[in-house]
Amino acid sequence: MILVTGATGTVGREVVRRLPGGVRARLMSRSGVTGGVRPGHEAVTADYGDAGSLGRALAGVRTAFLVTGRPGGDDDARFLRAARAAGVERVVKLSAAAVLDPGADDLITRWQRANEELLRGCGTAWTLLRPRAFMSNTLSWAASVRAEGVVRALYGASANACVDPGDVAEAAVRTLTEDGHAGRAYTLTGPAAVTPVEQTEQLGEVLGVPLRFEELGPERALAALRARHPEPVARALLASALRQRDGAKAEVVETVRAVTGLPARPFRVWAEEHRGAFVPEPAGRRR
Repeated sequence: MILVTGATGTVGREVVRRLPGGVRARLMSRSGVTGGVRPGHEAVTADYGDAGSLGRALAGVRTAFLVTGRPGGDDDARFLRAARAAGVERVVKLSAAAVLDPGADDLITRWQRANEELLRGCGTAWTLLRPRAFMSNTLSWAASVRAEGVVRALYGASANACVDPGDVAEAAVRTLTEDGHAGRAYTLTGPAAVTPVEQTEQLGEVLGVPLRFEELGPERALAALRARHPEPVARALLASALRQRDGAKAEVVETVRAVTGLPARPFRVWAEEHRGAFVPEPAGRRR
């Protein structure tokens, strides 16, 4: 039995979709999995802060995919204690590429490094997946693209070797279902580093409309981040953007192909598949 935590999230739902037929899986989320659950899969509602629900979710599980998203919290520690008590043999954890950057000292990266140390020391076989930024982060542009034909972002000329979450999920499936990945850490990137300006151009070509890029200064960007995140997280994300400006996120590696046997997919392909999220409103409806 494989447990997929965050089963309704960006990567988790793609892991579930890609699991081979015949693989038994339990799909864990805090709010419950909606929609059809295919044969061999079962849904469970559980929370890292509820030891009883974690114990039920982990009963009979051999391998787990661990996703946590509360920077500074102790969800990893809670899960790993419960997993060891339940006899889980292997944990594949979604971490982040920034843990390898000596210049990254923000809240989110420190938290991910600490979680990796917990996993390596927990006595269970482990695998780490360290993706660069998800291409799906550009969905935060969708509202302004639809309404105004505008992308607003920091540091338009800064490059990021962002990765398709589907490629991350494919790597997760391989490490969950194949032998030979214990004790390994995989950095996952896209096939090329792209800048926000280049992403804007490619997205406009996919949509068949010209899009305008508007550079945000740090203060405006921080205000936008504060609207979506707690202050410490907003500050951490701003620090991350500064590192990208300085070239810390441009390196491309071939690990997606090495792990999955498939080439990493470029941003344009991701944009084509998610075109519907960005389709502009008719001109008469724009503000």
